[in-house]
Amino acid sequence: MNVHATPKTKGYGISVERLKGRVAIYRDDILLAESSDAKVMYETRLSPTIYIPREDVCVDLGDETELQTFCPFKGTATYHDVVLNDQRLANSVWAYEEALPESVAIQGHIGFMSGIYTKLDLGENHLREPDDGNISGPLIDWLMRGASENGTPETFTKALAEKMLEHGIAIQRLSILTWSLHPLIAGKIYIWEKGTAEISTNVPTYEIHDHPAYINSPLRHVSNGLGGVRQRLNADNPQNSFPIMADLRAKGATDYVAMPLPFSDGRTNVLTLTCDHPDGFTTENLGLVFECSSVIARFYEVFMQRENAQVLLETYVGKRSGARVLGGEIRRGDGDEIDAAIMFCDLRNSTSLEEQLGRTAYISLLNDFFETVSGIVHDNGGEVLKFIGDAVLAVFPEGEDSIAARGNAQRSAVEIVEKLGALRQAGSDTHCDCSIGVAYGRVTYGNVGSRERLDFTVIGQAANIAARLGEYGKTVGHRIVVSADIQPACANALPLGDIKLHNVSRPVTSFALRTSADAVLNA
Repeated sequence: MNVHATPKTKGYGISVERLKGRVAIYRDDILLAESSDAKVMYETRLSPTIYIPREDVCVDLGDETELQTFCPFKGTATYHDVVLNDQRLANSVWAYEEALPESVAIQGHIGFMSGIYTKLDLGENHLREPDDGNISGPLIDWLMRGASENGTPETFTKALAEKMLEHGIAIQRLSILTWSLHPLIAGKIYIWEKGTAEISTNVPTYEIHDHPAYINSPLRHVSNGLGGVRQRLNADNPQNSFPIMADLRAKGATDYVAMPLPFSDGRTNVLTLTCDHPDGFTTENLGLVFECSSVIARFYEVFMQRENAQVLLETYVGKRSGARVLGGEIRRGDGDEIDAAIMFCDLRNSTSLEEQLGRTAYISLLNDFFETVSGIVHDNGGEVLKFIGDAVLAVFPEGEDSIAARGNAQRSAVEIVEKLGALRQAGSDTHCDCSIGVAYGRVTYGNVGSRERLDFTVIGQAANIAARLGEYGKTVGHRIVVSADIQPACANALPLGDIKLHNVSRPVTSFALRTSADAVLNA
């Protein structure tokens, strides 16, 4: 019986070896570099890289370009163009002028981008094949087996930090920046700090992109695809590239790294670690995190996809409806019959307003109108189901209290009219006025539509009547007209009698609601 031995476990590593004799690099028949002191760097998971002393480069190098990249093991790379006669090869060579300790042997040497040369003459040297082996231990075991038990990004972040400590990685602080799809917030930042029991969560708005603290931060650098950041924070490295390093050093940090967490949709999120060990991060431990970063990224991507789905559903179909869709009610016909008050709130004179104000100002007005109506509906226990052109459709489910649902609907209608009236009186908005219809009855609350395109909405006579009552109110000068089903909850109602509504078979007994602003509004 054949038994396969378990491959030897090996940590992430970097080694630099001097090559023997002459090494030359050509671009067609042009000699780019020739050296008897060339070196090769072997790094886990990467192809061997040749480095040539600067004095052995045979072609003209332009001044340093604006491009800089960061490597957590080698430091900051600066780039140069190569000038060949009338040809300039942009950013085609790099150098680490102040290499990190594990890579100090290549400090000041020149590396050539693979696309710049056509021939590499190694002389008597032979590059060895990488022998990366396998990386394992508590962190990887947990990522493979136990990490999925964490149901939230907060619990996952805490467990991730604890597993790093168990693996021997001397972290003092860990943070994760994930970008989101949200109309108000840009993303979330989860922060773990040693000695603190709870994960802190920051929720920056889109203004973060203009904030100096972000503009001059490693988070922005990494998010913009410029590579990772590594900064030693001990006394031998008093100068650092980012202002935050001084704050971290003051808290006892000795080393800092920020590395990309790429999501499958192309967005770049960020993992940062600070170290409190006197010697900073080891190559093996930092390499382990680097190796695991793509797996770690997938966990956060799953968390953010679910959160984004919930946010987008709530944004476009409302909180209650979004929760139902996310809970699995995604088939055509899924839904319930419920008793509810339905409110249809329409912006008056919208056609003339668009002509009068122009498209941009009209859109701004419409957004302000929707914001006012939505806020009042939500404050009174209702939910905006959708915006239909310049109108708002809202539902107030009965639940266990039909009187409360009717009262919430009529209270919302009155507050909307009074709020818009107050804005006009104050001069804040001289244009916004509305017409509201409210009705009560049994409706179907769920999915309707085609096989490929569904809409989560309410269907039923109450919804039709609410829309028609709003239209009727415009013709008779009343801003709020409600059906008799709503009237018992109304404190101040004017009987309108039985009204014949368009496409409604039977007359509807209706009332107009008066508001404290009526005298002002009609003046």
